[in-house]
Amino acid sequence: MAIIEGENLKFVKELFQKELKGEVNLIFFKSEDNCETCNDIKEMLSELAAIDGRIKLTLYDIKENAKEAKFLGVDKAPATVIGGKKIYNAYYFGMPSGYEFSALLEDIVDASAGTTKLSEETKESLKGLKSNVEIKVFVTPTCPYCPRAVRMAHQLAMESSKIKGIMVESMEFPEWANQYDVMAVPKIVINETTSFEGALPEKMFMEQVMAAANKE
Repeated sequence: MAIIEGENLKFVKELFQKELKGEVNLIFFKSEDNCETCNDIKEMLSELAAIDGRIKLTLYDIKENAKEAKFLGVDKAPATVIGGKKIYNAYYFGMPSGYEFSALLEDIVDASAGTTKLSEETKESLKGLKSNVEIKVFVTPTCPYCPRAVRMAHQLAMESSKIKGIMVESMEFPEWANQYDVMAVPKIVINETTSFEGALPEKMFMEQVMAAANKE
């Protein structure tokens, strides 16, 4: 049974036809160990690739392809990495379903263009980063505000190689969520030193990123 069908399929086809600028690479790591969503994610990504030939899908097993996983910074599965002309530090750990599906579509559009709609002020500020920044965004599929936070982390990662933007689906990775005391979503953790809840506007989000970077 198809995952993307009906009106959703029609919407995605029209979006890609209108917005895709170039080739997109989706890299998916599955696991044979207790991965309830791996087959569904693989199917969903395969359907996206089938909609438009510019979307290329690469499938890996996290154990059999340990070298590739290490190179791309993937230590858990299921994981999806977003790429365009280059591979970005933009990750989905878990299935981007529910509201998160919209974030995935927007990531694909940005990756195809090789740029984002972040403000010029933000892009200029990112050039001043002196140290690496890792942004984890803990989400659930039913959270309507989570995609905004995920998109902010991923757009920043697309604009700066010093930033790693990670979506974590809390219900698929409960131990990871418990490690960071996730009680409400979206919860954002930056460099292990800064955390907050809620989808902040771009300027306020950037203030948190820069403050965390300056703590290094």
